Amino acid sequence: MNLIEEAAKRLRQLEAAGVAPAPRAIQDALAGQPRRASVEPARRPAEPRPAPARTLDLARLQASGYITPAVQHSKMLQEFRLIKRPLIQHALGKWAAQGPNRNLIMVTSALPNEGKTFVAVNLAMSLAMEVDCRVLLVDADVLAPSVPGTLRIEPGKGLMDVLTGPGIPMREAILNTNVERLSLLLAGTPHANAAEFLASDAMTRLLSELSGRYPDRIVVFDSPPLLATTEARALATHMGQVIVAVEAERTTHAALESALSTVESCPVVYTLLNKMPESKVGSYHGSYAYGS
Repeated sequence: MNLIEEAAKRLRQLEAAGVAPAPRAIQDALAGQPRRASVEPARRPAEPRPAPARTLDLARLQASGYITPAVQHSKMLQEFRLIKRPLIQHALGKWAAQGPNRNLIMVTSALPNEGKTFVAVNLAMSLAMEVDCRVLLVDADVLAPSVPGTLRIEPGKGLMDVLTGPGIPMREAILNTNVERLSLLLAGTPHANAAEFLASDAMTRLLSELSGRYPDRIVVFDSPPLLATTEARALATHMGQVIVAVEAERTTHAALESALSTVESCPVVYTLLNKMPESKVGSYHGSYAYGS
């Protein structure tokens, strides 16, 4: 009887005597059958989720009077080149170190229908044409969002979902577009306490993330009118710059003064004259004249 046979016989005697059997590895060895090592297949790393995106109909936007990358020469393009230059300097230039959130720009108006969304979209498009600047356009008019209708895109998750929804990361709400260096953050799901959320600590943290993630990013907010709701006033407290669109021959001086008084805490405030009649500015209806 060889050594393996003797070991097997001894194992059977132990089991008959009620002694606990040896571990499987020992049994295999005693039986002359080495146990095969169990090798788990290597786990494949999770593939990163592609960033959500929206395709903008640039030809339709251009036909509607908006700036697009295809526009090389136009009165509108020249006007927004003048408008954006001091904004860029305050946001990213030598003045940027003077205060926080300099690259957060809110576009608003005193009253509804003064063209603030038109200004915000054109400003974002013009900024995206800069070589050294990336732009995030935020639809912060959370009760009456205008950006999806203007751009003819489907609404989706956005600002309010990130603020109120548990576990919704920012990367799942920001949308890439077919315009290089331009991305979108939509208004998201309406919420009854939107004003409180826009003034909350969660909003402060969100804006800090938006402002600081990329050193070359400018964030443009299309906000509600200042005199129609309180959301714009709450948002303005976080902004580095504010643009107030003023409709020519409609907005009264008293309304403009009241609107400007609500954003006095913002360090940089501009007014932008909108819809000047052609006979007075020498250009088509809807041109924008810059003022401060």
